[in-house]
Amino acid sequence: MPTLPHPVTGLPTPLGGTLVHQVNRVSEAELRGLPRLELSERSAADLELLATGAYSPLTGFLGEADYLNVVEHLRLADGTPWSLPITLPVSRLEARDLRGRVVLTRGGTAVGLIDVQEQFEARKQWEAREVYRTEEAAHPGVAALYAQGEINLAGPVTLFEVPRGAFPQHHRTPAEVREVIEARGWRTTVAFQTRNPIHRAHEYLHKVALELVDGLLLHPLVGTTKNDDVPADVRVEAYEVLLDRYYPQARTLLSVYPAAMRYAGPREAIVHALSRRNYGATHFIVGRDHAGVGSYYGTYDAQDIFSAYSAEELGIRILKFEHTFYCQSCAQLVSPRTCPHDAAHHLVLSGTKVREKLRAGENLPPEFTRPEVAEVLRRAYQGSGD
Repeated sequence: MPTLPHPVTGLPTPLGGTLVHQVNRVSEAELRGLPRLELSERSAADLELLATGAYSPLTGFLGEADYLNVVEHLRLADGTPWSLPITLPVSRLEARDLRGRVVLTRGGTAVGLIDVQEQFEARKQWEAREVYRTEEAAHPGVAALYAQGEINLAGPVTLFEVPRGAFPQHHRTPAEVREVIEARGWRTTVAFQTRNPIHRAHEYLHKVALELVDGLLLHPLVGTTKNDDVPADVRVEAYEVLLDRYYPQARTLLSVYPAAMRYAGPREAIVHALSRRNYGATHFIVGRDHAGVGSYYGTYDAQDIFSAYSAEELGIRILKFEHTFYCQSCAQLVSPRTCPHDAAHHLVLSGTKVREKLRAGENLPPEFTRPEVAEVLRRAYQGSGD
């Protein structure tokens, strides 16, 4: 199956060859009498990503053979690259009544269906050790895994309607993002994943990449994140003011990515890249500690892990960047590749230090972030009392 960009549009072939689309309304009569399952926020996000093709070639929650192969070998059972187990966990008690066609609900409202073809035991400690590289419940991804039910349901899904969420103007399916890319005539598109407000180092990466490609897909994750992460609505407002004033409008697209964070570091970086291929990106930026948390992963493990696949299998080019920062002696944004000065010359603010400054009402240095972004963050933190 070809993975190179289409010769006219530049759009890469979706993983597996076809963009999955399983969005279809179903009549109330067809749902009557069927068992129901209330989805968690993460499972609801996975349902959308499965049904709209972001997780192509997956058509539903993983069966046992795929689950085992993904956890152990970073591939589906047929050998296709995939690195995170996308499963639908339930309790043993729930599992007894969830067979055949099951209505999926969110807040009591029917949002989709799963045709349960298989039930199997989750291997939680093994999954934690292989996927997250730790069995410690202090890791947020592991804590979420341990809190889930013991049985995984598997089978194809149907989504009744694409939920546009809190950001309907930016919420696009993979097919819709592909339409924008094609309409703009971008032959090459670089995607950037973020769960944080954009600071100057991020901006530097974007603009270096834009020297190489036609367009930038700024694709912030707006699903469930840790409690101490900046809320999605604040981040999106910061993206909007930044892009409006400092980015070329014709070469930039802001569109939200509805996935939940798993904080799986290298493993999550792979799915972030593969799903952006499905959205139509030809390139994907991976910087330091992508999707990481704490000190569970090495600084560049998320870059090194891509060597597990060939370039043809990935079908998307990985742009690897080292840590970037403002050097006061160079008087510009740099990386260890371009700066001869030691750390004493570098302006680097940790997330904790940034939050302390914001809570205190202090200004963030313009070398660290644009004043307009700093103002959005300052207002949010002072207003929340956080």
